[in-house]
Amino acid sequence: MALVISGIPIEVCKKSIKNMHLYVKPPDGRVSVSAPLNMSDEAIERFVRTKFNWVRKQISKFDEQPRQSEREYVSGETLYIWGKQYYLQIEYGIKNVLVLSRDKAVLTIRKESTAEQRDNFVREWYRRLLKIEIERLLPKWEKITGLTANGWQTKYMTTRWGTCNIKTGKIWFNLQLAKKTPECLEYVILHELCHLVEKSHNNRFIEMMDKYMPMWREIKAALNGQTLDFMD
Repeated sequence: MALVISGIPIEVCKKSIKNMHLYVKPPDGRVSVSAPLNMSDEAIERFVRTKFNWVRKQISKFDEQPRQSEREYVSGETLYIWGKQYYLQIEYGIKNVLVLSRDKAVLTIRKESTAEQRDNFVREWYRRLLKIEIERLLPKWEKITGLTANGWQTKYMTTRWGTCNIKTGKIWFNLQLAKKTPECLEYVILHELCHLVEKSHNNRFIEMMDKYMPMWREIKAALNGQTLDFMD
């Protein structure tokens, strides 16, 4: 079910819960509400309308966050890698290569390549970088929590940093995490592992997060406050 109030789409998910919960989610301010299974659509809409001023304020915060300009992949643009800013330096060659050198990201590409082709190459470069860190950190957090994912993959997402499928035990990580400070990846790993046994963000979920990562709220705020990708 979905609502549209004053032009703002709101995703509605009915669950086996007692109370309604309203969320404005990063990184683009997507709005969703969780409601009890027996709650009428009219009651859900009334609830959202009573909170609508708050919703608008939260969406405005995301709209005002700094975003990178649309990528053309020319010298002088910036790339973020593990939270550090690098200045792009374009060189031409036969083989696509991206090398970090001090504060520069030296991208060697074919001169006739398009911005889309360059973007695809850089995304795959981020993917390799992220996979190396996940392979290192996921076993660490599985050992700490005693929770084990049945598998994981990476993909480019615009509305979530991570997601998991409770039925299959599989976790997905957003490629953009390779651009954020390293502790952000650890936060998302723990977050999704906890979701393997607790689907909602209820007290049990919060207690697990507090137990294993007492500073998770600060890390979450830092993650959502960092520079976002360009979005149309």
